[in-house]
Amino acid sequence: MTGPMSGPADGRPRSGLVLIAAGTICGIAWAAGFRSYMSELAGTDSQIDWAGTFAAILLPGAVTGGLLGWAEHLRRTGGRPRWRWLALAPLAFAVAPMLMPGALVQFLTQGLGGGAVAVAAIALGCGYSVSGRGPRWARLVTGVAGVALLAALTLATPAIGGARLALSEPRGAWVAVLVASFVVVLALASAIPHLPVVRRSIEPG
Repeated sequence: MTGPMSGPADGRPRSGLVLIAAGTICGIAWAAGFRSYMSELAGTDSQIDWAGTFAAILLPGAVTGGLLGWAEHLRRTGGRPRWRWLALAPLAFAVAPMLMPGALVQFLTQGLGGGAVAVAAIALGCGYSVSGRGPRWARLVTGVAGVALLAALTLATPAIGGARLALSEPRGAWVAVLVASFVVVLALASAIPHLPVVRRSIEPG
């Protein structure tokens, strides 16, 4: 069966540009959706501006998605030297917000922006854990740490958003499901650079 992502009917892998573009679009969609979670946490104090939304959230989403799309292309075409370093792609979510004016100081003194760091850490840890690559003990440790961070991020919803986002309330439960499902999707995508490469045999002429 063939489809938009499966490659041409003759079994050849799709162009890297196709997978990079698809990854970039998925990354932007992911980041735009995740921005709604952040708006829910802030409530009436939520502010949408060009730098904070597009440079600190949507841009790293595009970068992360594009890099993971590139990783999938390399994986399908036998890999390349050091291609697994693309597993660090989710770090864009932690780095980009810190490049905003005053953001690093606020992070170090007040902890603001810690959520972005947590999201990147969950993606890195859980992505490696579910990939099946590497020692079992290492995957267990990173998986447990990632799940613990995910639980903390989810349970922090009412603590940050207040009583209106209590998990016993429909809105609070929805926001908790929103953040948990989004981070799990990112973690699954982050497993791509750890997956086995596709070895294609050369057909005799």
